[in-house]
Amino acid sequence: MKPNYRRCISCRKVAPKEAFWRIVKLYPSDQVQLDTGMGRSAYLCPEASCLKTAQKKNRLGRSLKAAVPPELYSTLGQRLPLIAQSDHPPATPTQ
Repeated sequence: MKPNYRRCISCRKVAPKEAFWRIVKLYPSDQVQLDTGMGRSAYLCPEASCLKTAQKKNRLGRSLKAAVPPELYSTLGQRLPLIAQSDHPPATPTQ
């Protein structure tokens, strides 16, 4: 089966949707949250540059057609180091 492709709202890179963070505006409450829920979605690369650009230019707010709380950006910022660490396995000491 073909993978589902999505586009980053910041850098416009196209990749399988598993490669992105998903931000959702829930229907009908219009709450904005991460990862789960049904409603309007936006996708963002898990990179500091994309997060910074999206926040500076309000790209999430415009694509979701809703106000994005600052706490959401701080939560995404906290996820950045976790992804950087998971991409690089711990180094094993050599003798």
